[in-house]
Amino acid sequence: MVARAEVELVAGLGIPDDRYALRTGTYSARHHSDRQVTLIEAETLEALDRDRGLALGPAEHRRNLTTRGVPLNHLVGRYFSIGRFPEGGGAVLYGGRLNVPCRYLEDLLGRPVFRPLIHRSGLNTRVVVSGTIRPGDPISPVDPSSLPADVRAANEAIALEPAPDVT
Repeated sequence: MVARAEVELVAGLGIPDDRYALRTGTYSARHHSDRQVTLIEAETLEALDRDRGLALGPAEHRRNLTTRGVPLNHLVGRYFSIGRFPEGGGAVLYGGRLNVPCRYLEDLLGRPVFRPLIHRSGLNTRVVVSGTIRPGDPISPVDPSSLPADVRAANEAIALEPAPDVT
């Protein structure tokens, strides 16, 4: 996990050199389109540190993008852009389902993060329009009717991934 000045998001794939795009990630055998790019709120990470004393650095939470000021739960089942789409080369994503924490992350970090991250572990998304994004780019809703009909149809033909049981 590394910070970048910009990253390309590719429709139907995600981030080209990401472990899940390359199918080398821990959960690659259970691949689903909704997990092309994962986002997590900076506010969640701050609350985890403040309320539980569990600090997770950018290289530790293992999500692709960290957002600020964007309620990710509101983006489930919605199109949204990162960057200045369409005029500035941003990308369009579709909110799949809320991310579910895994015990693997807890084992990897050696810290009890599984339960505190239930229902606030981020958002799994799929990339529907390719583009380049940069830190600080705005995240904005996209009216589905502004997208080409074939792009919408292809995206909406894919069922949302059901959330696993986390009890």
